[in-house]
Amino acid sequence: MKSFMASPSNIERKWYVIDATGHTLGRLSSEIAKILRGKNKPTFTPHIDTGDYVIVVNAEKINVTGKKLEQKIYYNHSNYVGGMRETTLAEKLEKKPTDVIALAVKGMLPKGPLGRTMLTKLHVYAGPEHKHEAQKPEALEIKY
Repeated sequence: MKSFMASPSNIERKWYVIDATGHTLGRLSSEIAKILRGKNKPTFTPHIDTGDYVIVVNAEKINVTGKKLEQKIYYNHSNYVGGMRETTLAEKLEKKPTDVIALAVKGMLPKGPLGRTMLTKLHVYAGPEHKHEAQKPEALEIKY
């Protein structure tokens, strides 16, 4: 019996819409990362991008547990001396809630060119509207 290895010619991609309202940040992000990577398909191949497209709506209504709103810190450096900036999760959710989910999913994908191409299939929106109706995305209910 031969092992199946997916190739770019025989990959079928779907579009999914996920409503983030009331979901926990880490648990939702890990499920999104599985879909982007293609681990939910029987044709999963580790070195090829076999994943689907994911649209996340209502990113501003995500939940976190514990004291993460004040204690979780995002760091950013400008590559100049003294250029380190710190942002808490509460500030990030107020200014750019889409970045919170995108950064959480980015950390769960492979590092390098493969992970960066997988991340391009993620579309996060703060509100309930998105601009991908032409792709006919199907709603996906996340259960964990």
